[in-house]
Amino acid sequence: MAQKHRHNQNRKRNPAGPRDPRPAPAPATVYERRAPIVYGAPVIVMEDEQKRTFVYSQGSWVPHSATIAQCRVNCLVKELPQRVNRMIRYEVRAPLSP
Repeated sequence: MAQKHRHNQNRKRNPAGPRDPRPAPAPATVYERRAPIVYGAPVIVMEDEQKRTFVYSQGSWVPHSATIAQCRVNCLVKELPQRVNRMIRYEVRAPLSP
């Protein structure tokens, strides 16, 4: 016995005619990848409570020329969990020139 197709019986037709064509989709934005940055060897830098920085050189801690805030602009800075005499340790990696 044949099956009844009930969903076809109640189909409505659009009396106004065909719809307006849809607008064309917006063009996809193209993202360019940046070249990967290659960083040099890490340097351990200490920062005291007055925001002065020191680097270990030739057996002693000598003042460093840049603060941690200045290093964060161009370099890769990672705060290390260990503190020495209320000074914060950082690992600073400067980018290698291309």
